[in-house]
Amino acid sequence: MRVAVLGVGLIGGSVALAARERLGAEVTGYDDSPEALERALALGALTCARSTVPAAVAEAQAVFVAVPVGGLSALVGEALSAAPADCVVTDVGSTKREVVAAHDDPRFVGGHPLAGAENAGVEHARPDLFEAATWYLTPRTGTSGMLYERLHRLLHGIGARPTAIDADTHDRILAAVSHLPHVLANVLVSQAATTLQDDPHP
Repeated sequence: MRVAVLGVGLIGGSVALAARERLGAEVTGYDDSPEALERALALGALTCARSTVPAAVAEAQAVFVAVPVGGLSALVGEALSAAPADCVVTDVGSTKREVVAAHDDPRFVGGHPLAGAENAGVEHARPDLFEAATWYLTPRTGTSGMLYERLHRLLHGIGARPTAIDADTHDRILAAVSHLPHVLANVLVSQAATTLQDDPHP
């Protein structure tokens, strides 16, 4: 298996480590930070590093785009333009509607792993980061079934639990969940304020 990782931070680095250690994959990395690539190579996350996206994805069977959401869509497009015809391209962004709508290429499958850590950066990457973690996939009606299955098997292989969901539903669920801590905090603050008003001198 030949994998390319575009963006070798915590998530991209963990994908690379897991693919190398669990699947014996050859992993090529690209990042706009030479220092991040050097750290990823030193950690053994990458087989090799490339300075351009086309060079990184030239022989890949699967490409993971793991950069912040603001840069995802453009980099997915660049990967699709350069990747082989039989290569699946996915991303790891926490919102899916925009990137999925922008790319109707049958090789693209939107993705979002529900995994992370307190610290960012490839130096904190772990091969077990995705163990038993839900990994949402957002295929479209025109998505290649063969490439979707390849990605599904790859994710299983690195320990994740891939689950298909449509992009709109994904974003609605994640929006609701992301607001939940704020809702709970407001409820607790309101309850505390009410308690203090009822008994200002406990």
